[in-house]
Amino acid sequence: MLEHSDILEARERVRETSRHTPLEHSHTYSSMTGADIRLKLENFQRTGAFKIRGATNRIATLSAAQKEAGVVTASAGNHAQGVALA
Repeated sequence: MLEHSDILEARERVRETSRHTPLEHSHTYSSMTGADIRLKLENFQRTGAFKIRGATNRIATLSAAQKEAGVVTASAGNHAQGVALA
């Protein structure tokens, strides 16, 4: 099971690769739902998507042998860009 400490550790692993992105209040969705809705602007990442976070976190946890063997991604989009940057 995922623990709070796992999240904090992942945050440290991706700190240098991913950008801290802002939250933007959405007037449209807030008025539609009656809640305070904020959108996380992950399009400000260097790769244009949040997937850089997961790719960086996973690659950072590989063993030395796994890193030596390399990684392969079945993507030509945002995930592949995240893997390449990581």
